[in-house]
Amino acid sequence: MRITLRSIAIMALPVLGCARTTTLTQSYPDKPVRIIEPFGAGGGPDLLARALAPKLSEMWGQLVTVENYPGAGATAAPARVATLPADGYTLLVSTSAQAYSAALKNLSYDPLKDFIAVAPLTSQPYVLVAGKAAGVTTVGELIAAAKAKPGALKFGSTGAGTGSHLGIVQFNLRAGIEAMDVPPQPTDAIADILAGVIAGRTAYMIAPMSIILPLIRDGKLVALGVTAARRSTLLPDVPTIAEAGVAGFNFPIWYGMWVRAGTPAVVVDKLAKDLARVLAGRDMRDWIDKHGGEPMSMSQADFTRFVQSESESAARLTKAAGIKPQ
Repeated sequence: MRITLRSIAIMALPVLGCARTTTLTQSYPDKPVRIIEPFGAGGGPDLLARALAPKLSEMWGQLVTVENYPGAGATAAPARVATLPADGYTLLVSTSAQAYSAALKNLSYDPLKDFIAVAPLTSQPYVLVAGKAAGVTTVGELIAAAKAKPGALKFGSTGAGTGSHLGIVQFNLRAGIEAMDVPPQPTDAIADILAGVIAGRTAYMIAPMSIILPLIRDGKLVALGVTAARRSTLLPDVPTIAEAGVAGFNFPIWYGMWVRAGTPAVVVDKLAKDLARVLAGRDMRDWIDKHGGEPMSMSQADFTRFVQSESESAARLTKAAGIKPQ
């Protein structure tokens, strides 16, 4: 058998590829990493990202920072990330809105094709809340008030395609009520939308447990029901919405991490494994529990399938509600 320089080079390719993969895995990250989140300071993704950042920084020996990039119903941040290098040094931490937005938004990017779903982070219930001006203290009273004046009651959300929007859409459908959607301004963060409910500009909305608890405890908002299948230990006296009469209602919020499509597979794999290690730590588990959340454990491939399934569910819901992409 004649061995040529060409044949030697061809035989060496797999070895060189393995060496490059090993080097990339060992070296990543070798510079600062930033996490971009889409809801603004004090929102669920912001709080979670700021809890994760120092843990990742300690693990990697690199600075990990968090940047707030709110607006456009949680789509300004992913639109920004979609323009940045696919190298794993810009991470997107978002909610289920990243999966839902494809059904309700005409976007400059594809939430599924232009991103890689890296790992789930946590899930938690939303809380259905009303402002004092609404004059309701239970889910039943809210439904009665809405049915008394169809289309007159106003609800707030963080924008079309976000979980707080689709959750209310599903609630309204199952409860058989009509209400008026009050879209947020382009730059509104979650604090601005909540302020609208407190001030009476909108009557009700759903918001993540992690950010709504202080406002409920301070008496600024009335907790009507939690959106998960069982009650929260943080609000044990507040019934689930299903318990309160809307049969079968179950709509938790979940959080995850994404990177831009094209990021090397070895980097994605390392990110997924490192996140799993951080989330398994006692301090992070305690943080999640304190904020009313529950751990989510999936492989990177399973999380990808989960995001696809959630996107398809959102499309079915918006079709049933007659909502067209904006």
